[in-house]
Amino acid sequence: MFGFRDVEIVREVVRAGGFRAAAQRSGLAQSAISARIAALEKRLGLTLFDRVGRQVRLSMAGRRFLEEAERLIQSRDRIVQELTQSSGLNGTVRIGVAETIVHTILTAMLNALRRDHGHVRFELSVDTSEQLARKLVDDELDIAILMPEYQPRDSLATPLKPITLDWYARDGMVPASRPLAIAELAAYPVVTFPKSTTPYRQLEQLFASSQVAAPVLHGSASLFTVLHLVGDGFGIGLLPTRMAEAVGQAREQEKRLVRLPVRDEARVPDLNFVVCYLPARNREAGELITAAAREADQNDPYTRSQTV
Repeated sequence: MFGFRDVEIVREVVRAGGFRAAAQRSGLAQSAISARIAALEKRLGLTLFDRVGRQVRLSMAGRRFLEEAERLIQSRDRIVQELTQSSGLNGTVRIGVAETIVHTILTAMLNALRRDHGHVRFELSVDTSEQLARKLVDDELDIAILMPEYQPRDSLATPLKPITLDWYARDGMVPASRPLAIAELAAYPVVTFPKSTTPYRQLEQLFASSQVAAPVLHGSASLFTVLHLVGDGFGIGLLPTRMAEAVGQAREQEKRLVRLPVRDEARVPDLNFVVCYLPARNREAGELITAAAREADQNDPYTRSQTV
């Protein structure tokens, strides 16, 4: 219907105050500009300029056209600027994270990226580590934070500090004047990570090796759902300490959560994650996002120190 050059010529006529002046400023023949405007008006079925003698001014339709079309010009210029930035982050960056990362370092990581790359848009995908690895291989993601056992072949991975897991219950639900044994925990329903995840399998192994009657394990892909169920007294829960403590401070309902002291035998190993990308596709962006993730990780007081 019309091109950017059409808009630029209309804008030049308005700024110059007429066809002749616009021709002089743009280096085009006046007849060429007049013909371009006439052809544009014909295609649009609109009169863009009111002509009174040698004077021209935008019609009402012309003013609307120029206002809307200039937004397109601004969008074009912004796109070109973003795509020609010297930074390795341009346009839209696709980041995949396990849900544990959402509740730990994600916000701090994105704030660091926005601070240094404010023009970049982030598209986030929250999924299991297994699915994140598949999406990374299928080029549906540029980078992913996932568990190291799912790291795809030919990818580069940088480990983050381990994330502590602890047992939680609704305040007053579980007597806990001393560290609890596995058998005491097994007396309650347990709500935790979904069945396909490493923490769920570790819980199954923990109760199986203790030779006690295993509790009913309820898994959920949403850790917020787990938090809600534990806070409502549906069962006890195994949750990332960082998430439970931070959300408990911010939301009235989760203030009913208490951390349960447990014996060493009832502890579940920390969760480990890596920042992972395929250097053949996204080396520069991968390095920048990895640096932001490590910055957020090092400043997170809830993760355990580890030399990586």
